[in-house]
Amino acid sequence: MVSRRTMLGALGAGVAATVGVTAAWHSDAPFGEAMRHAVGVAGPVPAVKRAVVQVERVRSEFRGRDVDLLTMVPPGVPTEGLPMSILLHGRYGNARLAAVGGMPEVLVAAVGRGQVPPFGFVAVDGDNHYWHENLPGDDPMAMLLEEVPRWLAERGYGAPFACTGVSMGGFGALLYARRRHERRDPAKAIAAIAPALLTDWAEMVKRDAFRSPEQWASLDPLKNLDKLGTAPTGVWVGDKDHFIEGTRKFIAGTKLAVASISPGGHDDGLYRKVVPDVIRFLGKRVPR
Repeated sequence: MVSRRTMLGALGAGVAATVGVTAAWHSDAPFGEAMRHAVGVAGPVPAVKRAVVQVERVRSEFRGRDVDLLTMVPPGVPTEGLPMSILLHGRYGNARLAAVGGMPEVLVAAVGRGQVPPFGFVAVDGDNHYWHENLPGDDPMAMLLEEVPRWLAERGYGAPFACTGVSMGGFGALLYARRRHERRDPAKAIAAIAPALLTDWAEMVKRDAFRSPEQWASLDPLKNLDKLGTAPTGVWVGDKDHFIEGTRKFIAGTKLAVASISPGGHDDGLYRKVVPDVIRFLGKRVPR
């Protein structure tokens, strides 16, 4: 285990830096204004308790490289055995950009108000491979299944009870549900925000994430509805999202715990609308 490097804490400049950057990056406000609001030094919203976020570099044998391992938990709660949801970033993202839509603030507020029991998120770098072994020797799904639980245990956290993903990460979360089902170890919850479910190979091939139409068909959640298992699953998408066609088909073909189609697109405006519901959905399924 590599030594821990605390990048963010409940207090101090580290929190202001990373959480502030994340909030500003995903905000519709001008960057400077969003940054000031995020760190609580300007604007009408007073400073509030911040999520405790830690980032360290770890070696992933399944990916054949070092990756960022980011944990995000509410402040002031015991972390020993704390239930964690894996959080999968979208295309062109990374672990540090996985928390969209004000997720850290929403989690902290929901736990602080007693609306949900304490839990946290863990994010890792997956590159742009739709969370599968697109390149030989680089298997981000195996990293999620084999290494992330061990990394969490080494740091005193509980095992992943859920998987949450955005866009490409939503595709990955649904694929993760399938893999957990195949292991007879189903997740307690799967949350897919604006999942990148395409219906046309001509569009998917542009993403350079699958070697052939056959490989895509073998992994695409939309083409393998009967293999996803029984994990309670929620899907949130905007009605103007460019993945809406595939997501509508997915919703129509499955029995979901939540199937939300809201006005909006594939952007932070939609994410901010739905993240509070996502946190409540996950919170209801936190292991006791």
